[in-house]
Amino acid sequence: MPTVGEALVERLKEHGVSHVFGIPGVHTVELYRGLARSGIAHITPRHEQGAGFMADGYARASGKPGVAFVITGPGLTNTLTPMAQARADSVPMLVVSGVNKTHTLGKGLGCLHELPDQLALSKTVSITAEQIENAAALMPAIDAAFEGMSVARGGPYHIEIPIDVAKHDHEKVGKAPAQPAPLAADADQIEALAAALMAAERVVILAGGGAKRADAALGQLAEKLDAPVVLTVNARGMMHKHPLCIPASPSLHAVRAAIADADMVLAVGTEFGPTDYDMYAIGDMPAMKRLARIDICVDQLARHEAEMCLRADAGVALEALLAEVSDKPIADGAARAETAREGAWAELSDDYRLMCGLLNVVRDARPGALIVGDSTQPIYAGNLYYDHDMAGGWFNAATGFGALGYAIPAGIGAQFAQPDRPVVVIAGDGGAQFTLPELMTAAQEKLPITFIIWNNGGYGEIELTMENAGIDVVGCDPKPPLFEHVAASCGMPYARVAAEPAALAEAMQPKAGQSGPVMIEIDAPFIAS
Repeated sequence: MPTVGEALVERLKEHGVSHVFGIPGVHTVELYRGLARSGIAHITPRHEQGAGFMADGYARASGKPGVAFVITGPGLTNTLTPMAQARADSVPMLVVSGVNKTHTLGKGLGCLHELPDQLALSKTVSITAEQIENAAALMPAIDAAFEGMSVARGGPYHIEIPIDVAKHDHEKVGKAPAQPAPLAADADQIEALAAALMAAERVVILAGGGAKRADAALGQLAEKLDAPVVLTVNARGMMHKHPLCIPASPSLHAVRAAIADADMVLAVGTEFGPTDYDMYAIGDMPAMKRLARIDICVDQLARHEAEMCLRADAGVALEALLAEVSDKPIADGAARAETAREGAWAELSDDYRLMCGLLNVVRDARPGALIVGDSTQPIYAGNLYYDHDMAGGWFNAATGFGALGYAIPAGIGAQFAQPDRPVVVIAGDGGAQFTLPELMTAAQEKLPITFIIWNNGGYGEIELTMENAGIDVVGCDPKPPLFEHVAASCGMPYARVAAEPAALAEAMQPKAGQSGPVMIEIDAPFIAS
């Protein structure tokens, strides 16, 4: 008869889990009892924060939940930051942790890794957090988590298993239930929305991360409606180079003007977060007439006033709309989009335009790559204006929760999800130091990731913010390591280049016989303005 730990692994396998990111410990050894023979690959990061970010990157790149195994106490608290980032960006993640023996919980006995109430702490960021009190509770908890991650807004789910319960026998049960179909919109609501869109003369579509797996349907609907499409950060890569595409932030004045000029706005899979729509903290959202929303989350739909709200999976709803709308005469949609693009580009500083040019070099050198970013200046620039060449291929931690140290481990997780696709990680010298040890995970696993380190000698963007606020700059100059030696210690090829497109393009050229990860350091002594 299997133990609870073995039954857990078997159930994960039934739910399609192929990778687990984690660091084993004395409180989780029973979770590992059946792992080696399960066929599930175990990836060992150097810190539980890395495990969480790897699970996040894996989920974004694969479309499947990322899974992390972490120990009681510090293992779970180290993972809270990635869980919070996943919640902010609607990323499906399952964190399985140990917890101390059942009879000790909440008694303050000074047990190893003890927290006053680990489950309560987890609930502050988890969609759900459940403790497995006995063997019978295991399968319902796992199945409910996977159901939630498949049909609701993504986010972190947590299951904790007391170390005594993990050893209990677990009777064989039936196979995992099939996941339900994606949520469809009400047919009458689809018909009403289609009629409203057909009656409007100047539609603009706002696409968020919830729509990123519906690229073709979005493009077809935009063409039928002759509607410009504004892409938030997590939607970048959709409709690449399409004349109706506006791959620029709705925080920029030119993009806001295009939205305000519309007589109807359709928002698909976007939460209207300030880090997309009010990046400069103006204090208001872009003006929108006749807003209609499609979103999977009923709570999100209630947070902003709209004329029409459809709760549905974005892809299913877009396909349904396509069946209801007919082609409008081609008018000025492409011209409106071009005006917004040109105006948005003109708003960027010279330094930011240079950084966007460097991003274009990276894209062209690695077609179809996953570009995973940290909170660093080139990523800020790209989040303002950058047209990626693959839907879902541009993601970073510079929006939403905004956790530093994200890019290196998230890029590793993304590479495991898409082993045949190029992965490029872009991190600043400051943010890289948060999770620098994870470079050894990439080296050990021989992952062909290109790590680009933007080295401006500290926290350049924060320094600029303090200066602009009239505050004496303090704490923005953490001395970076010698990245050439860091790369050498990890066995990585290394190049250092100036912040110039031609130099970066040369460094990005594949080298004969090169395999595994490489590092490119960009010497960027200036501060963006």
